[in-house]
Amino acid sequence: MSADDLPAVAPQLRALRRRSGLTLEAAAARAGLSPAHLSRLETGQRTPSLPMLLALARTYGTTVSDLLGEVPEGRDPIVRADRMEAQEAGGWTYWRAGGSGRAMQALRLHVPQGRGGQEDLVRVHPGEEWLYVTGGRLRLTLGESVHLLDPGDAAHFDSLTPHRIAAASGGGVDLLFMHTLMQSSAAGLCLGGAAPTRRAMP
Repeated sequence: MSADDLPAVAPQLRALRRRSGLTLEAAAARAGLSPAHLSRLETGQRTPSLPMLLALARTYGTTVSDLLGEVPEGRDPIVRADRMEAQEAGGWTYWRAGGSGRAMQALRLHVPQGRGGQEDLVRVHPGEEWLYVTGGRLRLTLGESVHLLDPGDAAHFDSLTPHRIAAASGGGVDLLFMHTLMQSSAAGLCLGGAAPTRRAMP
């Protein structure tokens, strides 16, 4: 699925929000988006980036795969390499590396350098994240600290810590990435009032 196909997610976004019993304003606050931006995503006027898809999946307690309407293949614990189809959102390429309907989501990511401004997005949300660099160099900002990670380096952190990821090498950076899926009203509290349209979650 390419970025051009992603507007098809719009009806699913609206259906998931209504099923969760959230107003447009409440869902937008939890996902770190403005209500106007979420409304444009739900009507297909805007194409969601991967961090936005991750934010919305977490808000609705589902996975990006489910959000995009992919048919789950049951609870097979094995995900074969030839079944991991590359998908793109907002310039980031990802491959689903875990099963649907789980308490955490596992992805392979390729983050290009300086693409689409996503490297400027600050993410704050309940849960935990773990990542492992497989290629290139990663710039990981945790709070006020900036870390450069090389292949073989990993990070595991509380995602209530404001964080930002970006490629620090010309060819981009490749990651294994896992995060917990949580629905919590605390999400609205941790986002505060600072520039909601600039915040999303990976």
